[in-house]
Amino acid sequence: MNKKIQVALWLCWITITPVLLWIAYQLAPPTFNGLEIDILSFLLLMCLVSFWPIIINETPVFYVQGVSLVVFLYFGVFIEMILTQIAVIVLLLKVRISVKDLFRYPLNSLLFSFVSIGGAIVYYMVGGSHGRIIFSDSFLSAIISYELTVFLLNQLLLNILQFLIYKKKFNILTRSFLWEFFTSLIIFPIGIALYFLYLEVGIEAIIFIGTPLLALSIILTLYYKTQQINHYLQRASEIGHQLTGRLNIKNVLDIFMDRVTAMIPLDAAYIIDVNENDKIKIVRKYENGAIDINVEEPKSPDRGLSGHVYVMRQSVLFHTRKQWRHIQQSQLPHSVESVIAVPVMRNQELIGIVILASNKKYAFDKAQLMIIDLLSAYLGVAVENAKNYQETKRQSEHCSLTGLYNYRYLEATLEQNFIELKQQKMQTLSLILLDIDHFKAVNDTYGHHAGNEVLIQLSHRLLKAFRHKGTIARYGGEEFVILLKDHDKKQTMNIAEEVRLLIANTPFDIEQTLQSTNSTISVFITASIGVAMAPYDAEDAISLVRHADRAMYTGAKRAGRNKVAEYVS
Repeated sequence: MNKKIQVALWLCWITITPVLLWIAYQLAPPTFNGLEIDILSFLLLMCLVSFWPIIINETPVFYVQGVSLVVFLYFGVFIEMILTQIAVIVLLLKVRISVKDLFRYPLNSLLFSFVSIGGAIVYYMVGGSHGRIIFSDSFLSAIISYELTVFLLNQLLLNILQFLIYKKKFNILTRSFLWEFFTSLIIFPIGIALYFLYLEVGIEAIIFIGTPLLALSIILTLYYKTQQINHYLQRASEIGHQLTGRLNIKNVLDIFMDRVTAMIPLDAAYIIDVNENDKIKIVRKYENGAIDINVEEPKSPDRGLSGHVYVMRQSVLFHTRKQWRHIQQSQLPHSVESVIAVPVMRNQELIGIVILASNKKYAFDKAQLMIIDLLSAYLGVAVENAKNYQETKRQSEHCSLTGLYNYRYLEATLEQNFIELKQQKMQTLSLILLDIDHFKAVNDTYGHHAGNEVLIQLSHRLLKAFRHKGTIARYGGEEFVILLKDHDKKQTMNIAEEVRLLIANTPFDIEQTLQSTNSTISVFITASIGVAMAPYDAEDAISLVRHADRAMYTGAKRAGRNKVAEYVS
């Protein structure tokens, strides 16, 4: 809420509240009759009940209506309004409203005032009165009308305010609505019992009924927290299965960040990677409702909350900024108050850090810390599984000597490319096949180690010059392939010629291993190259490779080697 609206809200509260109190006084002028102690006793009970609210969808639900009902029936709406306003202040103090959210005091004050006035008007319209009332059908209808009005008006006004202020979707049937409806069904008969017992025994009724009411408030609060923990555990289990079912690290991090930010109310979240060199790097950052990827370079873990967790290897929960002000050079936004920071461990090693932050004080509790600890364990397993899978996949798709893609990968890529070609996702697919000339002579003259050096150096040259133009693979032995998408025949032939010159014009430094003394020499090597293009020269992957191979042998090898030849049908 911006400052102007907050100022306007305070002005409305200052202006409207006296008017509403005057209306309440006129509707039912209060008579104390020396019952000030009784009123103070009811106020104490209301404050105690307000001290154990349930926070549902960031909305406090508390059970003060059982006591306020008795106050309303006996003392009238004016006294009920004043006591309810004090109870609301206690409630907001309990949930620790931050300075920037102080507008919630006048907002809630006005909300409860309108609810009290609305309920009272309906109560009087159906013939309700105050003081010592005899139980009858008319009394029952009046009190039920009052309770329904208070309940529905409260929900309606709450939804209107959330829509206007927080832009939340207008929805009556929410979890807070169901919880308040459920608890109202429990509290209502307790309130009626407290009222009639108060008529009979006086202030002692507050002890007889108020104590169980207070206990019920605490029990319902604990029950809700238990339900909330069970809900978190169920969600954590679902998220864990989703994480461990992914074999790509990017997907794992995306799912973790997306699910956690949806499950727990927060303002910022960070996933920090710890690499083998003991450097840390933020790999996912959630701020202002958006997720950023790879947002910084690796750095030393010598500052901030991430550095604190890196050193301590323990989870931390801070409720206010004062609790972690001793941690120097934190990069968290200045508005952050509450923080959860959890290490991601795997096999006794720290592989990451998860940090959640909120601008509200006491935004997180121990249950949420436990859940994030559990999810971080899932994250550690999922990241390790993804790394192992990606490494196995990399080894299965790459040549162990040159580091280029191997025949297996090339075969699968060709099949996929032809599917895309038929779907017209690309126009042409060119294949450049090169074979090193007289490679056997290199092995026989200088040794197989020297031959391997030639293959490795050639791979590095091809990657450096052409990796951004196409896919480079070792086809087998001394043969290499370059795949090009959407290149015409002239462009393909020019690139093939660049490859030929790259090999022929620059010597290869190799080490002789067949001589009595090892020495490094420079040798010039050439390659014969064949070119074929789909869909003009081939209709399938096998034909494309076969035709490029035919062009290489008939048009380059047999023509004297160190040449580029294109396929001719």
